[in-house]
Amino acid sequence: MGNTLIGNALIEQAQALAQQIALLPQEEAVEVLNAIKLALHEVSPHKEEPVDCVLWVKAERVEANDYNPNKVAPPEMKLLEISIDQDGYTQPIVSYSENDNYTVVDGFHRHRVGKESKKVQQRVKGYLPVTVIRPDRESYEDRIAATIRHNRARGKHQVQAMSEIVQELARRNWTDAKISRELGMDADEVLRLKQISGLAEMFADREFSEAWEIESNNV
Repeated sequence: MGNTLIGNALIEQAQALAQQIALLPQEEAVEVLNAIKLALHEVSPHKEEPVDCVLWVKAERVEANDYNPNKVAPPEMKLLEISIDQDGYTQPIVSYSENDNYTVVDGFHRHRVGKESKKVQQRVKGYLPVTVIRPDRESYEDRIAATIRHNRARGKHQVQAMSEIVQELARRNWTDAKISRELGMDADEVLRLKQISGLAEMFADREFSEAWEIESNNV
């Protein structure tokens, strides 16, 4: 492996540390391991990647967001439960962290399985695996955009829910161009979703030609 003397010494220290951690009570062991992971993450060559640091946190500290437009049908939800039961958690829950609590950005249904499936809950000892999004993506609208990108890459959205998302981002002063860019939509799709909302305020910043004006003609 080409380890240096310093590298070999560090590996030996890590092995000795692992033996000490194994003697700790479960909850304390998890806390210590999380702290060590975070410390290592700070010096990792891949520290810009959230997946570089997966933490185990108590399930009650992980909450769903209030905007996810992606829905999974009961058969697929059951399949996900079977998958996690049989294969284990192969993907962490992407989250936003605040005040030692976590809000789901992606992985809402993985989060549900960990809380609702008694078999899975027992196996993971009441914890959930989470990664935390980059600090520069923590604003509410950036979190919405991150959720939509994750979902659109693999699943379907409910149209009405997506319309409400576009409406919310527009209210937060996101232009059509920014919504299109951040959510991976073309301009026509953004326009259609605005039209579904049926709110005139969504078009307040759009200029229309005189052809849109209704004139009364005397016959």
